[in-house]
Amino acid sequence: MSGPAAPGSAGVVFVDRDGTIIVERNYLADPAQVALERGALAGLSRLAAAGYALIVLTNQSGIARGYFDLATAQRVNARVNDLLAEAGIAVAGWYICPHGDGDGCDCRKPAPGLALQAARELGIAIDGAWVIGDKMSDARLADAIGGRAIVVTTGHGAGAVDAARAAEIPVVADLSEAADVILGPVADAHARAGSRGLTLPAG
Repeated sequence: MSGPAAPGSAGVVFVDRDGTIIVERNYLADPAQVALERGALAGLSRLAAAGYALIVLTNQSGIARGYFDLATAQRVNARVNDLLAEAGIAVAGWYICPHGDGDGCDCRKPAPGLALQAARELGIAIDGAWVIGDKMSDARLADAIGGRAIVVTTGHGAGAVDAARAAEIPVVADLSEAADVILGPVADAHARAGSRGLTLPAG
């Protein structure tokens, strides 16, 4: 019998927060307004069971605009983390860019700063990592780190569909379908079996 694979054994998935894991609220500052997006629990739980390290990267320009402070953004993150943990989903790291578009930082997606910080702090290799989000900034981050992108149509994703398809980036409905792309039919069958304590033959 075998259980879920060790976190990171299958690779790394960087996931956007607003509009991808949780419903887009536009400058969310109240943890009580956090609501998980459709497919979020199903997709993330399957990726975790398959051995992917899950890391959340989020642009929060509301901090630079003065709408809320870093501590508030961290409280929202904590609420999301609690909801995921209740479903048995562990997130390896949470990373926030507090800057605005014109600040010239190296951490606002699509710049690779947050992903590189995660690699250093968590001791992980990110070559070939997956990046999932609802904007082309997430997709361009994948290019910046030598990764692979998936665009979801939750959140602002509808506005990114044409550009994503033109760039031959997979476009899916939500995180559950993103897991389908990443895992594929054979790997997904193993992940599902592992979560039930079963062992499937290889190949």
